[in-house]
Amino acid sequence: MTVDIAVPLGGPALRQERRLVTSIPGPRSQELLDRKAAAVSAGVGHAVPVAAVAAGGGVVVDADGNSLIDLGSGIAVTTVGAAHPRVVEAISAQAAQFTHTCFMISPYEQYVAVAEALNRLTPGDHAKKSALFNSGSEAVENAVKIARTHTGRSAVVAFDHAYHGRTNLTMALTAKSMPYKSGFGPFAPEIYRVPGSYPLHDGLSGPDAAARAIGLIEKQIGAENLAAVIIEPIQGEGGFVVPADGFLNAVVDWCTANDVVFIADEVQSGFARTGAMFASELFGIVPDLVTTAKGIAGGMPLAAVTGRAEMMDAVHRSGLGGTYGGNPVACAAALAAIEAYETDGLATRAQQIGDRIRARFTAAQQDDPRIADVRGRGAMMALEFADPVTGAPDGALTAAIASACIAEGVIVLTCGTYGNVIRFLPPLSIDDALLDEGLGVVAAALAAH
Repeated sequence: MTVDIAVPLGGPALRQERRLVTSIPGPRSQELLDRKAAAVSAGVGHAVPVAAVAAGGGVVVDADGNSLIDLGSGIAVTTVGAAHPRVVEAISAQAAQFTHTCFMISPYEQYVAVAEALNRLTPGDHAKKSALFNSGSEAVENAVKIARTHTGRSAVVAFDHAYHGRTNLTMALTAKSMPYKSGFGPFAPEIYRVPGSYPLHDGLSGPDAAARAIGLIEKQIGAENLAAVIIEPIQGEGGFVVPADGFLNAVVDWCTANDVVFIADEVQSGFARTGAMFASELFGIVPDLVTTAKGIAGGMPLAAVTGRAEMMDAVHRSGLGGTYGGNPVACAAALAAIEAYETDGLATRAQQIGDRIRARFTAAQQDDPRIADVRGRGAMMALEFADPVTGAPDGALTAAIASACIAEGVIVLTCGTYGNVIRFLPPLSIDDALLDEGLGVVAAALAAH
């Protein structure tokens, strides 16, 4: 596809504006979508019908010259921005040196440096080690392998509304059937699910919700059989569910008392997204193992498990790894992204973004009872929609709002077990004016429906 749009290709130099020169999709985007339909498996869907050719700051530009406000960050991946100068420079420099040797064949400093940074940044001051992989699903799979090896046990507990990936084991951990699990079984055994904390729906305090979960674990599984408990400190695909205060703390304490490994899945919530480097910090918990991916490397594929050194070392030599795990170009990007998180005040910026989103829609909620909840932390915020009379989840309204926003040049994503949640994941490089304009489009779409 030939592209001759009148803006620079990528980075913060892009004009930070919402601009529609065609309907969505425009003819060039439609051309690519037609090619996609002919060449790509129908199982690979897409949420926004555009052909992206450039992105940066807070916008995504398509092949027709439309500039869309980005409130999704590629699902929390381009947290530092889609073409952060530090990341671009690091990728270019490393690619000019070498793109691959396989760390398991010829180790290189970039992998070690990323591990050192993760060991330093993740919660807790205990001795830690890390291992690098390609995706969040891989990180979760390997965290479970580590926990099972360390404990000599096999059972793993996940929670209602959880999302942990699309591989066989992580599908078993994931709660939502469609589209993530339906028709793909049988799944990995020895996976159990218990209710977590969902304040809007269960009305329980954190300690009471934890007692409910722990009671089921003790009665139906037995602590002596349990290798690990895994949970997203703030659930992602399940609806950006923020647990009640004290829930995670009680679960961690129980795990510690029973020699059960507590795994915090920070794939979506990590790296300044919630206003802290990791969401676990917001709740005052120290996980045994932390899984990361998404925002770790400014858009490059990289993931990690970081945890207590004695647990990470439990696995036999060559039991962890993968051909591309810790690719040097991805590692260079991660080091640059981590530098940006630490030196550019991005955790504070996430808090500012969250404050603006919360203020806008908490006010709107007073006049629109269909907004059942405004929740989240930092730049990981959500609106849950429900019928104001019955309380039933309103997935149809949610889908209509998202579709209307995209048509007006604002990328928003939905989530939730019932598809009734709009999630806000803007890049932390977005400016206030553009953010406010995007939120205004969302508010107008809600008012129009």
